[in-house]
Amino acid sequence: MGKTIRQLSEELKLSKQAINQRINSINGFRSKHTYKVKNHLEIDNKGVKLLANFDKQKRQERQQNQQDKNDKNENIDHILLKQLDVKDQQIANLQQALDQQQKLQIATVSENHRLKEHVRKLSGLLEPSSATQQQQSNDKDDALSNNANTRHSKDKNDKQNENRVAEYGNRQKKTFKNNTNNSWWHFW
Repeated sequence: MGKTIRQLSEELKLSKQAINQRINSINGFRSKHTYKVKNHLEIDNKGVKLLANFDKQKRQERQQNQQDKNDKNENIDHILLKQLDVKDQQIANLQQALDQQQKLQIATVSENHRLKEHVRKLSGLLEPSSATQQQQSNDKDDALSNNANTRHSKDKNDKQNENRVAEYGNRQKKTFKNNTNNSWWHFW
């Protein structure tokens, strides 16, 4: 035999509204566990047990939900920690690559400086070399006859003078160009 809502409320020491709320909160409870006798609603024995254990069941459901949330949060935390580890590794690799790049750049700059110094030394060696070629040319000129030597010297001096005059003219032109007024109104 079943029990009415009034009997159940007295037995469980709850109000009728609390019993009705429990009935409404359980899905399909009315269709499965209630039936109508005369003018009142009766609840079968299974339904009475469900309503009596409602608090325990709700508590267990809440605990299960809480446990599921905790498990889900732990999984998310675990995934995030793995992602952080991967990102840390990527950052370390990028930092290492950047360090290597900087070392290579420093090595390149020092190599460039070394090569520039080498070029300066070589250019310094070339200048005396041209002087020795000129000395050899002069020695050759001395070996020529005086007559030919004077003519050759005169031609050589004339050429050198022409080169110097031309060079002086070019310097004057460059100086004039460099000394021109570069005010903004001269560009219009």
